[in-house]
Amino acid sequence: MEYLVISLLIVCIILLIVLLIRKNNNEEITLRLGKFETDLTKEMGEFKFSFSKSLGQDFKELNETIEKRLNYINDKVNERLDANFEKTNKTFASILERISKIDEAQKKIDGLSNDIISLQSVLTDKKTRGIFGETNLQYILESIFGKNDMIYRMQYQLSNKSIADAILFAPKPLGTIAIDSKFPLEHYQIMTNIELDKTIRDNATKLFKADVKKHIDAIKDKYIIEGETAGEAIMFLPAEAIFAEINAYHSDLIEYSYKSKVWITSPTTLMSTLTIINMILKNMERDKYAKIIHEELNKLGVEFNRYKERWDKLSRSINTVSKDVEDIHTTTEKITKRFASINNVKLELPEGENTKTLE
Repeated sequence: MEYLVISLLIVCIILLIVLLIRKNNNEEITLRLGKFETDLTKEMGEFKFSFSKSLGQDFKELNETIEKRLNYINDKVNERLDANFEKTNKTFASILERISKIDEAQKKIDGLSNDIISLQSVLTDKKTRGIFGETNLQYILESIFGKNDMIYRMQYQLSNKSIADAILFAPKPLGTIAIDSKFPLEHYQIMTNIELDKTIRDNATKLFKADVKKHIDAIKDKYIIEGETAGEAIMFLPAEAIFAEINAYHSDLIEYSYKSKVWITSPTTLMSTLTIINMILKNMERDKYAKIIHEELNKLGVEFNRYKERWDKLSRSINTVSKDVEDIHTTTEKITKRFASINNVKLELPEGENTKTLE
């Protein structure tokens, strides 16, 4: 902008010179031009110096301002970078920790898979399945009641020589309940395998239902004895999946078990049933001791009444003795006063003898 003003000023001067040249003579014009040129050169030099100085000062201040802003921005960027690096390090450490936990979980899953494979190989044999069911049943009973022969027993033989996996001595009106473990697995695995043909699965379903009914009939005939056991028995299925299958899709088996007085249970439902029975036993035990405490309190009340009667009688006797003692004390005081008055009596002697006090 300043350069444009200078340029316009120069143009105006030149135009003025041209006009002067036309009107005046050359000598005067030359002198004036010389002087004007000198003055103009001087002013231009001063202007250039002042402008250069001002421009340098402005550039210096601008550089300082820019440098300060750049330093401020650099500090802020460093702070942001440090904070982001710290967050990144924490995130990375957390990721490493989670990866290590995932590795541990994967190892556990691999171990569990191996255990499941080994368990499947064990459960393919009927005898080992029976042992597995009995062990599971015993674990449930011990977890609810502890080791208590007064409440349950394992491998209990009944009067008909049948041996139940467990017998539960429940309170009346339930009575003695037999529990037997059954594990119908072969046909269940076939009928639930969707990769097999539907005809094969339907046939397996019929065989599975026949196996369950056979187990129900066996429990009914062996473990329900009139006068010895309760009128019901429990069939324990160690697998929740089989129990869920029966309840969800085979209601006819449930009805058949109800008619046969055989209750089908899984580990979860059996634990719930036994927990309720355990609460009933504890309440009965508590009521028993409460009755004993009540009887003893009644007896104590009778004894306390006897004690009160005897104490009242003794209190009356003590009051009578106290009154007699008080009367004796009064009599003693009177006798003492009598003796004192006797001691103070003076005897009259014949004339000529001195009067003497009876001592």
